[in-house]
Amino acid sequence: MSNTPDLLPPGRLTVLDTARTLAIVAMVAYHFTFDLALFGYIPSGTMSQSFWYYFARSIAGSFLFLSGISLWLAHARGIRWPSFWKRWAKLVAAAALVTLASIWLVPGGPIWFGILHAMAATALIGLVALRLPWPVTLALAALIFTAAWGPRFPAFDPIWLVWTGLAETRPMMGDYVPLIPWAAPALAGLAVAKALRLDRWRGTAPSRLMRILNFPGRHSLIIYLIHQPILFGLFNLYARLTS
Repeated sequence: MSNTPDLLPPGRLTVLDTARTLAIVAMVAYHFTFDLALFGYIPSGTMSQSFWYYFARSIAGSFLFLSGISLWLAHARGIRWPSFWKRWAKLVAAAALVTLASIWLVPGGPIWFGILHAMAATALIGLVALRLPWPVTLALAALIFTAAWGPRFPAFDPIWLVWTGLAETRPMMGDYVPLIPWAAPALAGLAVAKALRLDRWRGTAPSRLMRILNFPGRHSLIIYLIHQPILFGLFNLYARLTS
């Protein structure tokens, strides 16, 4: 019997699942606080405070950064087209569901290009950048990030161009994650994964406890879709029971 620990196949690192789990927990904490403010349990201006502003953006950035790493882990040794298109189709379907739900629930500010839309778009951009040297990929990330402080143009104000991030007038939507600057963290994650050759790392199989703790990280998309309706329903129920 060998004493060598079981190894994970290339392309899956336990630490990545852990990082996604932390991002999911942070996201749920943010929306829990948002709902506290919405239902009047904390001051209504809480979410306008700078801490929550940057907290939300750090969560979005972490999801995109991790998606860039995941793209390299999955396709460093050649693009696995069936796997890529299956995952991409799930993202597009989930993004469309978010848009449709927001049109119904928030007709004054539907989500036309949120975090899921950005992840689907940056996956395509990542494919183009997949074979570029990592310094070039990192330079592209820096260029896109700095473009956020560049000029804006009224020609990009129409709703069908909101994805660019170049509109002069910021569109009214609760979750707005345009490619400028949000393609930057995805490309940065891809560059880091290339530079460190993470596809060659072979982590040990996680313990039972770690598998349980990392469950959210392995199912982040479905948790993203259902957590806010669940929270909203629980707050509604509590409000009715205590009124």
